[in-house]
Amino acid sequence: MMKKLNFCILLCLMFLATQAQMKPEDVKSFTLKNGMKFLVVEDFSIPNANMYLFYKAGSRNEHQGITGLSHFFEHMMFNGAKKYGPKAFDQTMEFNGGANNAYTTQNVTVYTNWFPASALEVMFDLESDRISSLSIDSAMVESERGVVLSERSTGLENSPWRVVIENIYATAFQEHPYHWSVMGYEDDMKNWKQSDLEKYFKTYYAPNNCVVVISGAVKMNDVKKMAEKYLEPIPAQPEPARVHITEPEQKGERRIMLQKDIAAPYIGIGFRTPETQHKDYYALTLLSDLLTSGNSSRMNTALVQNKQLATMVQSSMGESFDPNLFLVYAVSADAEKLHQLEDGIYAVINDVAQGGVTETELQKVKNKKLMEFYSQIETINGKSDNLGTYELFFGDYKKMFNAPAAFNQVTIDDIKRVAATYFKKSNRTVAIMQKNVD
Repeated sequence: MMKKLNFCILLCLMFLATQAQMKPEDVKSFTLKNGMKFLVVEDFSIPNANMYLFYKAGSRNEHQGITGLSHFFEHMMFNGAKKYGPKAFDQTMEFNGGANNAYTTQNVTVYTNWFPASALEVMFDLESDRISSLSIDSAMVESERGVVLSERSTGLENSPWRVVIENIYATAFQEHPYHWSVMGYEDDMKNWKQSDLEKYFKTYYAPNNCVVVISGAVKMNDVKKMAEKYLEPIPAQPEPARVHITEPEQKGERRIMLQKDIAAPYIGIGFRTPETQHKDYYALTLLSDLLTSGNSSRMNTALVQNKQLATMVQSSMGESFDPNLFLVYAVSADAEKLHQLEDGIYAVINDVAQGGVTETELQKVKNKKLMEFYSQIETINGKSDNLGTYELFFGDYKKMFNAPAAFNQVTIDDIKRVAATYFKKSNRTVAIMQKNVD
């Protein structure tokens, strides 16, 4: 039965790989004279297109005094510029059948536009306006400052996980700017100066600090002509200062105890792991799935189903320019057995480090990753998102096409090795949040 199931999965993967059809030569690339790089995929499967703009501007580019500015500008970019004033960006986009979104992380700020392909020139006009002449009007700054301050206080009040994870990062990183909250610190947010805002925008929203990915029913030549017309006149700026700080080796376990009015205890554990371009990225990514992805994963089976020590357990490891954290987090099913839950997490990890996993387990998570990958690049949205991610975090969009082979090459010994190497007591930071007893 298992062999038959694996054969069916293999056929499905082969079908998706064939259907996806995208090859490295399908991605066209050019760089404007001002340093703005473009990746373009012509895909006429639907009459729509998208535009992803990846700015290398995240909380790692901040310092004390200006923490939170990356997230703040994510908001400000929708609040008006020279040609399209307040609210006009969204109104114009919606009038032309488009929609947009944005997000900020420790490493990047990303803007996404989705639209009918016929509206491509409008999108270039909108982006050109806010990149070249964003309004940093004092009244708008104060209004938006209030919005992000409220977002921070509400988020910390309503999300135990945000409190837990912010504390883990603030403790695990004592020198590197991953120490900062992406949202920023309240005192900094209240005291940003106009000069801080103008300098940050000029430096990090420069065209030479941005990668643009466009996929959909567009022609490469049309994209290039519009890019040269609307975006090339925007002048390049000096390269932003390089983030040169390397976090010193952690010499022992770090622990934080938190209290909040919660129904059940929370535990978060951050293990120091390498940057995305490191050779162990693919093994660590698969290990995350082996530990917590799905009901049959190691931690869900042991801690949620069998021992009933947790109501949920998850793990994550996002893309990162610098060495970062592999996070494991869980909600306790019984406050009196919280220590058993923590010990249980380590026991599962140690079991993998010492005994490995079965070939069936490993093949299952590989199949899952490949299914996700091929499903994503079937869509124009997935094409742009993945190409931009590989260009920035892996150093070259072409490496995206090697991802299936890279996942397939991970062995049981690789899984054992990364579990033993990175998941040591001396390499972890633990945050426990319990019910407020004061």
